[in-house]
Amino acid sequence: MASLPFPSNQSSASDHRLNYQSTSLRYNQEIKAALEVKTDVPMPSSRGGGEGVATDRDGVFLTWKDLWVTVSNGKKGSKSILQGLTGYAQPGELLAIMGPSGCGKSTLLDTLAGRLGSNTRQTGDILINGHKQRLAYGTSAYVTQDDTLITTLTVKEAVYYSAQLQLPDSMSRAEKKERAEMIIREMGLQDAMNTRIGGWGSKGLSGGQKRRVSICIEIITHPKLLFLDEPTSGLDSAASYYVMSRIARLDHKDENTRTVIASIHQPSGEVFQLFDSLCLLSAGKVVYFGPASQANEFFALNGFPCPTLQNPSDHFLKTINKDFETDLEKGLEDSITAEVAINLLTKAYKSSDNYQQVKRLVTEICKKDGGTLEERSHSSFLTQCLVLTRRSFVNMYRDLGYYWLRVAIYVSLSLGLATLFYNLGSDNDSIQDRGSLLMFIASFLTFMTIGGFPSFVEDMKVFERERLNGHYGATAFVIGNTFSALPYLLLISVIPGAIAYFLPGLHKGYEHFIYFVSVLFACMMLVESLMMTVASMVPNFLMGIITGAGIQAFMVLGGGFFRLPNDLPKPFWKYPMYYIAFHKYAYQGMFKNEFEGLTFLSNQAGGPQTIPGETILRDRWQVEMGVSKWVDLAILLGMVVLYRILFLVIIKTTEKIKPIITAFVSVPPKQTTQIMEIPLTTPLHGDQSSV
Repeated sequence: MASLPFPSNQSSASDHRLNYQSTSLRYNQEIKAALEVKTDVPMPSSRGGGEGVATDRDGVFLTWKDLWVTVSNGKKGSKSILQGLTGYAQPGELLAIMGPSGCGKSTLLDTLAGRLGSNTRQTGDILINGHKQRLAYGTSAYVTQDDTLITTLTVKEAVYYSAQLQLPDSMSRAEKKERAEMIIREMGLQDAMNTRIGGWGSKGLSGGQKRRVSICIEIITHPKLLFLDEPTSGLDSAASYYVMSRIARLDHKDENTRTVIASIHQPSGEVFQLFDSLCLLSAGKVVYFGPASQANEFFALNGFPCPTLQNPSDHFLKTINKDFETDLEKGLEDSITAEVAINLLTKAYKSSDNYQQVKRLVTEICKKDGGTLEERSHSSFLTQCLVLTRRSFVNMYRDLGYYWLRVAIYVSLSLGLATLFYNLGSDNDSIQDRGSLLMFIASFLTFMTIGGFPSFVEDMKVFERERLNGHYGATAFVIGNTFSALPYLLLISVIPGAIAYFLPGLHKGYEHFIYFVSVLFACMMLVESLMMTVASMVPNFLMGIITGAGIQAFMVLGGGFFRLPNDLPKPFWKYPMYYIAFHKYAYQGMFKNEFEGLTFLSNQAGGPQTIPGETILRDRWQVEMGVSKWVDLAILLGMVVLYRILFLVIIKTTEKIKPIITAFVSVPPKQTTQIMEIPLTTPLHGDQSSV
């Protein structure tokens, strides 16, 4: 078995502990060297905090006591993720949550921020300023691990749009702009202020700069409590240090000091020195909690001194990580396994004076009456809709893949249709040709609208991040996305539509062309609405495209062209598919618009020489003649509204169901304290999103 060096030849953890106490003198020189301050690898030092609690500070004191979190595994029962954690975070200090992968860092952060999933169960007390209360809007912010940003915006635009969404209308535009620029300078991004964020296929900011933009967006309201999930993930050591140094400066910015809590995996030695307090986890248990500057001493005094010239954080994680034991040194006479080392350190911490001091400080903080957090004012619903419309319009204009590439594809397809069906004429063969042309336009030209699904998925990611942080509600997002897309969809409908309409020689007259474009516009908007609904239910990119394409394929088959309406099998295809497929109304509206008022040559010997278009509609295409073509267009527009409302309902239902599920599976309220719900479930945001 792979092992760690330890001063004992015994097998049990308790015997190792006793043996260590009797033989520790021979390690005094090694421990002393481990605690010595080196010039080339400095000992981690506190920035002035972590030694105690200054209860007279202004800001947010966050405490948790005997915190347990379990996750349901279905039939397999439940698994404990966090086990009896106790700790605190105070204003003006940076608390780092460290540990190996899977130890519960992100779970602890999500628990403190009130972001646990519906399949988790939480027990214990989480108090804010000594009270059980929610984190009101504007008092806290959460920076996710992934930088979900609109890549086409510049740094200044991204932060300024966020300021307009989050800050109250009582602030002028100039004040919001000044606030945005101040935040950008605080995070050291003034030189990249006019640089686009960039993403796949386009150059832009570096990873560290994007992370700082994410932080800028969340601290625009000057929150008193800041949560950061793996802020250095994916960054090199230089970028990690620069990001964390900027974060460390935030706890003393603005009028009041901030409380900063960050989960971090493996910081460099320079980054480690920025921490005030350290919460070290392993397998959901606390190995150490206290001043970061004293962690090295704790490990050394318990038999695990940090080797000279080694990064202390690397040493801590190597000691308490049992996932890669085969990578540890073997063959030492006195050694123990990593699992035994973890148990020993956990017990040592529980029996230490440091743990007793943590409990005493938590009790002291809880006795302090820090008052309740006041919810800050928000931008109005109308302002949110206008800002989201403007921001989305700019993004669509700059993102070539959102609409411009589709414009090129539609024009190419329209030219193909125009040359294939050029100058149809009015002979008998043109009847089938006109029907085929209109069917292709209503079915497959609109089918290509799913090409915008990838861009919409990216929009949904941004929306989810901003919604969870309370920037705006689902209703404002749907309205903003709808109005910003209208000009582009109209452009796609008019230009390709004109090519496919006039070159083949369809029904002359601008009234007929306007109706044709209107139906094409409604169909494209309807497919986009359908894909929005799919995205809300199937967020996976590939599954979303497959699902959306499959739904449209069934609608095309049941639309009444490949099998005429009277020939459709009644189960499923006629009832209900034929009536719920938008292709039915698109076909019938376009056919009426094209054939009514026209006459075609007959190929029947001995019969009339011409056939009126109304006869063709009734007998050949089996169109419902008792309904006006404008009714068909109205139904299409109604379906657009229906799908948009369905999308909104799905999102808002998900918002409402999650807290209910969480409450159902959790323990009674007296034992559980959920300090923060999704911000949009608070009365203020609930009123806005329900408009």
